[in-house]
Amino acid sequence: MIKDFLPVTIEDMKKRGWEQADFVYVIGDAYIDHPSFGPAIISRVLEAHGYKVCIISQPDWKKDESIAVFGSPRLGFLVCGGNMDSMVNHYTVSKKRRQNDAYSPGGKMGLRPDYATVVYCNLIRRTYKDVPIIIGGIEASLRRLAHYDYWSNKLKRSILMDAQADMITYGMGEKSIVEVADSLNSGIDIADITYVRGTVYRTKSLDTAYDYILLPSYEQLCENKMEYAKSFYTQYTNTDPYSAKTLAEDYGNRGYVVQNPPSMPLTQVEMDDVYDLPYMNDYHPCYKEAGGIPAISEVKFSITSNRGCFGGCSFCALTFHQGRILQTRSHESIIKEAENMTKMPDFKGYIHDVGGPTANFRHKSCDKQKQYGVCTNKQCLFPKPCSNLKVDHRDYIELLKKLRSIPGVKKVFVRSGIRFDYVMADSSDKFLEELCKYHISGQLRVAPEHISDNVLSMMGKPEVKVYNSFLKRFERINNRSGNKQFAVPYLMSSHPGSTLKEAVELAEYIRDIGYMPEQVQDFYPTPSTISTCMYYTGVDPRTMKAVYVPKSPHEKAMQRALIQYKRPENYELVKEALVKVGREDLIGFGDKCLIPPRKIKSAAVDKNDKNYTGKKNRAQAKNSSGNKNGKFSGKAATDVNKTSKKTHKIKSGKR
Repeated sequence: MIKDFLPVTIEDMKKRGWEQADFVYVIGDAYIDHPSFGPAIISRVLEAHGYKVCIISQPDWKKDESIAVFGSPRLGFLVCGGNMDSMVNHYTVSKKRRQNDAYSPGGKMGLRPDYATVVYCNLIRRTYKDVPIIIGGIEASLRRLAHYDYWSNKLKRSILMDAQADMITYGMGEKSIVEVADSLNSGIDIADITYVRGTVYRTKSLDTAYDYILLPSYEQLCENKMEYAKSFYTQYTNTDPYSAKTLAEDYGNRGYVVQNPPSMPLTQVEMDDVYDLPYMNDYHPCYKEAGGIPAISEVKFSITSNRGCFGGCSFCALTFHQGRILQTRSHESIIKEAENMTKMPDFKGYIHDVGGPTANFRHKSCDKQKQYGVCTNKQCLFPKPCSNLKVDHRDYIELLKKLRSIPGVKKVFVRSGIRFDYVMADSSDKFLEELCKYHISGQLRVAPEHISDNVLSMMGKPEVKVYNSFLKRFERINNRSGNKQFAVPYLMSSHPGSTLKEAVELAEYIRDIGYMPEQVQDFYPTPSTISTCMYYTGVDPRTMKAVYVPKSPHEKAMQRALIQYKRPENYELVKEALVKVGREDLIGFGDKCLIPPRKIKSAAVDKNDKNYTGKKNRAQAKNSSGNKNGKFSGKAATDVNKTSKKTHKIKSGKR
């Protein structure tokens, strides 16, 4: 096996002595051969199984010839829109065009189209009528069945239908892509490959589907949002490889889209093998003149130690993509990668991260999963930790100790998220002590997301009292060790369930801890999350109960402004929000006030607005010490206010 980048030109291919590629891989990102990028993993896995893979990166979708660089591949085209959904990559939550693309040369925007996977597939199909097209990556994976598309504000068909592709490999895809490749190589027609786990295919008949659930038709889903909510939850409860059934979606005279059960999780040996492949761990040198690829800077010296997440946050698509069963690499594999890292000429001694979706998960949440998979009707951590949950940080602590003892390593950071509720379920302080002493530098980023228990229940996050308890434990451990370190909370505005009342509660909490975030994440409805289903349908698909959804740009702006109420440019929005919910007691010069009074343009108040509460309870609110929902009160409030400026005035890292 040649230690080099895979061919990106016909000359590269000929240098390897190849007459024809087995697969041509079309990707929406610049070509980065690093295991943090899906196309790098899939192409290297195929190479390890003896297949010849060539790369076409960011083709000009306006020119048919851009897809013909290597001619027709022997087995098929692979297509991936990029490491992010192309629409998330291109647009902010307010649907404004972003200025930079971290996955393109020099950060330049505009080198891939909107809905990149669909556009690339149609480009291929115009030129190569009968060559198999297999799509994968996050964009295809999360759009594999009918889905709500925030950017067009409508329910879209399975991406297979619009892309004119033959198959999707969803999830991480290593097992399914090899099985599909072997089937094609043995002479089986792509239309007959209907049996591979982790794939979705089109068919005119359901004769090939076994033990399937027939979902409502696409026509029914478009006519009735409640049918979509029910269909989505059926999909959600069929994401586990041990218990999931085949799902079929009816598209009338266009046939069916059939989703096979997910691929089985990688064993530790299999995962080690994937990360031990000969990656170049950098972007292709052809991008050097343009300034390189910004996305590599955060991950080049980071190490993936796990996959999957049993956290189950409603706004996260990991359940649909990587699944809830945790998969881990061995210590030996991770240490080998770290030792190789120290030999790189630009390594400065700092490993930026050792983690995954959740850094402090290092084993399955319970022993039952080895035989039965995850529970379909309950979560491991929400609303409270399950009685069967295994809480043990010892393996992760030992791994971090080994890494920081490697010659040439100065410090090992933990920057991917930790689950503070999982930490609180651990009776031992050892992990938090190690983390504070060795693996953070001044700040620990955690994600309470909100402080209203009503909103947190919609998010699938623990009650705010759990976060408050974590902060006290974190402070106690830092004080004991003499460290001055701070917890930086990630906060989200406008999530389903959040009215202006809950947004004001969050602003009061921020006031009480003396913290002012530099950045706020407004809820972004991306495909295939419970929260997005709530946003589109107005109901929680788990219970089918109605959920308040802030949708108007103006209300969303008010909720976001409340989190940053000290900013002068937010004054009018904050005042309007406070008036709407009858909280003028927070306008003044007292310690508990959010903003001072001043003359502004009067905001019209609609008394029929759900957020309007009039003057009731103002006197009570004015005299309240803010005890509701776990906020400090009495002497505790006084103590916190005295020390808050010293202990909590910090700058938030970029989310």
